[in-house]
Amino acid sequence: MRFSIIIPAYNSEKYIFNALDHVRSQTFTDYELVVICDSCVDGTQKLAESYNAKTVAVDFHNDGLSRSKGLDIAQGEYVLFIDDDDWWMRDDLLEFLDNKIQEDNEPDIICFGFYFKGFGEVKTRRKCMNDLWMATWNKCWKRETIGDTRFPNVYSVSDMYFHEAMLKKNPRIVEYNECLYYYNYLRPGSISQKQGNTIEQTRQWL
Repeated sequence: MRFSIIIPAYNSEKYIFNALDHVRSQTFTDYELVVICDSCVDGTQKLAESYNAKTVAVDFHNDGLSRSKGLDIAQGEYVLFIDDDDWWMRDDLLEFLDNKIQEDNEPDIICFGFYFKGFGEVKTRRKCMNDLWMATWNKCWKRETIGDTRFPNVYSVSDMYFHEAMLKKNPRIVEYNECLYYYNYLRPGSISQKQGNTIEQTRQWL
């Protein structure tokens, strides 16, 4: 199997369909979809299963631990993460990545640009693996390189620790500036909003 797509979800039935629709519409079909339903008490799991997703119910209250659970069961050669309120911007994203993997002799990490809600396009150059954009969702990860690396049990910066662990492996990284991911920042109820982040604070990062 070429790709594993992991979505950590928490009571997401009202909006996760965007992510699920964009996965299902992919022109490249050699993938598995894994949805980790973390402490869900709504219809998230049933909805995900209607999209032929593998689902696992956990009680972590933690996106990082949910991603780790997804990695434990992922079977694909490469792994992508999607947050439950985001989505991909191309229906041929997996086909695009498969071609790039072959062209670049199977890199360890592929980074790509993303559309940041409220700010427009964010390119990868100088932002791919630094402390500003240590996000898992704008990257495609080689599962063999990930190995037993997992996300720590922290509330909101598990991405940073995961990146630091991966960088210690001296991975071969390739970057593409095309924006392929829609980052739905500051959705009501999201972790970013709960942290008290504001639009003004975010502008300082860009």
